[in-house]
Parts: sequence; C-alpha cells; structure tokens
Amino acid sequence: MVSRAPIVVLACGNPSRGDDALGPLLLERLHDWLLATGLSAGYELIGDCQWQIEHALDLAGRELALFIDACERTPPPFIFLQVQAGGCVGPGSHALSPAALLSVLRRISSDPPPAAFVLAVRGESFELGAAPSRHALAHADAAFALLQQLCRAAGSAQWQALGRQFEQPPAHGAGFATGS
Repeated sequence: MVSRAPIVVLACGNPSRGDDALGPLLLERLHDWLLATGLSAGYELIGDCQWQIEHALDLAGRELALFIDACERTPPPFIFLQVQAGGCVGPGSHALSPAALLSVLRRISSDPPPAAFVLAVRGESFELGAAPSRHALAHADAAFALLQQLCRAAGSAQWQALGRQFEQPPAHGAGFATGS
C-alpha cells in the first residue's frame, strides 16, 4: 500500500460564486505556506466544488482530517469544531457533509475514521460571477491564522484544545452537519 500523508485537508467551494471561493483560496494559501515552512510532507490537500461520496476514500488511513468550507450562517469570522460520523447517505447522493463522508468511510473500511474537524468560514455573498467580499476575505485571514496554528500542532489532542477556543454551535442550516 502506498504511504499517505497523515493529515488530509479537504476544501470545497466554487471560485466563481463570490464568497464560496473561500475554501479554494484558503487551500491555495495553505499549500504555499506549507511549502515555505517545510511542513508539506505531512499533508495532502484536496479541493473540489463540493464533497462527494468518492472523497470518503481520501479519508482512509489518515490520522486527522480537516474540512474547510464557506458558510453563510456561520458566526463571523469562523467556527472550528470536531465532527463525528453521522448523517444520511442515500442513493444518488451528490454533495455530502463531512459527517456523512465519515459515515461512508465506516461502511467501506475496517479502519477507524480519522479524527475530523470542520473549519467553517463566514461568507456573505455567493453570487455567480462575483469576487469574494471584503468581509469574507477578512474572515479568511482570521481562519488562515488558525490553520497555521493547526499545522504547527498537528495532533488530535492539540486540535481538540484549539477547537474548544473557537467552538460555537452552527446556526440552523449552516451548510454542514457535525453529526452526533
């Protein structure tokens, strides 16, 4: 079996839809920072417009997983919390939550899912063809500072401790499910 980086970062968003570009923008910024600091070997970065059932395979064999997305109903500037397997995955599932992806992994692998966390960055405008808003870019800057802390303290216990500083329950319909 091919050796995999112990930590996977999955960011989703559409760069053509205003603040929905925050996930891809943060992933690109993280890539550059990891290379500059010499930490890139411990990470695999994956970006897509949305999380799909196939992304469950990207979680297999990992120690940690981080999901990054822009969310309209997230308190500013972001929330960061641990997520557990949960949620429904039905036939024809197209876009899945992090909790649903972890559930899929449980169904297809005998290995336990990685400790998983969500970084939901506040977005305000998701218009087709728009650039990210000034406020959303400021929220992304705050989220990037957290990403740097996470990468320097790359362990589940350290991420949980950081999560306690930022955890807030997501607003109803925040765009992702944390599971139970």
